[in-house]
Amino acid sequence: MAEDLRGKVAIITGASSGIGKETALALAGEGVRVVLAARREPRLREVAEMIDARGGQALIVPTDMSVPHEVERLIRMVVERFQRIDLLINNAGYGLFASIEETTTDDLRRIMEVNFIGAFVAIKAVLPVMRQQGRGHIINVASVAGKRALPYSGAYSATKFALVALSESLRVELAGSGIDVSLVCPAATATEFFQVAENRTGRRVRPVGPVQSAGEVARAIVGLARRPRPEVITFKPARALVVLNAVSPRMIDWAMRQSIKRARQRREESTAAGAGPGV
Repeated sequence: MAEDLRGKVAIITGASSGIGKETALALAGEGVRVVLAARREPRLREVAEMIDARGGQALIVPTDMSVPHEVERLIRMVVERFQRIDLLINNAGYGLFASIEETTTDDLRRIMEVNFIGAFVAIKAVLPVMRQQGRGHIINVASVAGKRALPYSGAYSATKFALVALSESLRVELAGSGIDVSLVCPAATATEFFQVAENRTGRRVRPVGPVQSAGEVARAIVGLARRPRPEVITFKPARALVVLNAVSPRMIDWAMRQSIKRARQRREESTAAGAGPGV
């Protein structure tokens, strides 16, 4: 039976844009009281105003997910305001495009703090609340890159692999507790992700293959909130990638090398065309 979401309380991290913003709007449309968490307060206010204009209810809590005491403060503030937390949606994160050789220890530490450790701290803080309630739902937004790592995205992929592992472990540990754990793995999504990501490759980075809208991913998250499931890969063809990688990682390695080779050829052809005829 589908869950009635009206009146529930949901925390959404990374709610200032992209998947987080669209998820907040979609859940608010279902009657959920949404808590918007991210660093950019002006952007959070814009999202809250959109929700208010549609008759929804939103609370903004500016939060830096890389700072554990801010994450813990977020959970405390929500409990003080609503006396409960029904949904925790860990969505905050950013990208880093660099080879492993060019990735520094500080780079890895920073991206882990935001993409993974922030979610870990939020889960640790919310679990006592959900246990006391006897129910709750934790939804972790990972990525297809957490199922198969991408070249020049090793650090980012590592954070998403970590979130997948945490979700799988937690799901079994909480079996029978009334607390559900779900994992969402989007493919490339039309958000500002590629524009704001740190890029050390010396070239413009664009998504490879078909691109989903943030709204599509948000609808999948709302569907999970209604009917909890262990895992959803939001772009169906990406499921084949995951299966093929498990069966023959060498084949996927080859396909990725070919994709990189074709991209380099296109750039070289574009550069040559722009240079014009020689003298």
